[in-house]
Amino acid sequence: MNRRFTEFIMKGLMLLSVATIMMVLLYILYIVASKGLRSLSWEMVTSLPTGGYYLGKEGGIANAIAGSLMMIVAATALSLIISLPTALCINFVMRRNGRLARSSRFMFDVLFGIPSIVYGAFGFLLMMWLGVQASLLGGTIAVALLIMPIMVRAIDEVAVLVPSDLTEAVFSLGATRYEMLKVVVRQLRPGIVSATLLAVGRGIGDAATVLFTAGYTDSIPVTPNDPAATLPLAIFFQLSSPVEEVQNRAYAAALILTAMILVISFGVRALVKYSRK
Repeated sequence: MNRRFTEFIMKGLMLLSVATIMMVLLYILYIVASKGLRSLSWEMVTSLPTGGYYLGKEGGIANAIAGSLMMIVAATALSLIISLPTALCINFVMRRNGRLARSSRFMFDVLFGIPSIVYGAFGFLLMMWLGVQASLLGGTIAVALLIMPIMVRAIDEVAVLVPSDLTEAVFSLGATRYEMLKVVVRQLRPGIVSATLLAVGRGIGDAATVLFTAGYTDSIPVTPNDPAATLPLAIFFQLSSPVEEVQNRAYAAALILTAMILVISFGVRALVKYSRK
C-alpha cells in the first residue's frame, strides 16, 4: 500500500511539473503573440529598415532575419565539425570512463555554464588578435564557441549509451577504427539531431555573444567581412525605444524568431524521419 501511494504521489508531482512548464510556455507565447501580432506584417518581414524605423517609421527587419539565419547556419556547421569528432574521441578513442575522458567532460561542463557575454568578450579579443572586424564572420566564430560545449555534451550523453558490444562486433568483422566510427555515427544520428537543435535554439536567440562581434547594419551582408544584423539585437534595440509602436514591433520580431526556431526544429526532425525510411 505504501509503495502504491508513493508511486501515485510521484506520478502526480511529475504531471504537475509537466503542466507547470507547459503553462509557462503557453503564457510566454500568449504575451509575445498578443503584443506582436498587431505590429506583424508582410512588409516588416520582407523590407529593410529605413532611417527612422526605430523611431516608428516605415521599414522592416529583413536584414536581421537574413543575418540570423546566415550566422546560425554557419556557426552550427562549424561547431558540428569540431564537436562530433570530439565526442567520438572521448567515447571511442579514449577510455570512456578514464581520467582523461572524465576531465574532458568536466571542462566542457564548465564551458557550458559560462555566460554568453564572456564568449562575446573572448570572441572580440580573438577578432582583434586575428585582425577581424565586427562582421558576419566574427559573429559566426563567437556563436560557434558558445554552442560547441552544448553539442559536445549532448552528443556525448547519447554516445555513452552505445554498448561496447557494438564496437567489438564491428572490429571482429575486420573493420578499421574509421569504419567502426561510421557505424557508430549512424547509431548516434538522433542524438546528433537533438544536439544540433539545442545549439540552434541557444545560438539564434543570444544577443550578448554578437553584441561586440557581429556589429549591426541596415543592409543584408554580402561577404563574411560585412557587419550583420541579428534578430536578438533588433529586439533589444526596439525594446529600448520609448515609442510604444516600436516596442510592439519588438514583440513581433520575437514572434518571428520563435516561429523560425519551430520551423527549423520540425523541419530537421521531419528530414531525419524521412531519411530513416
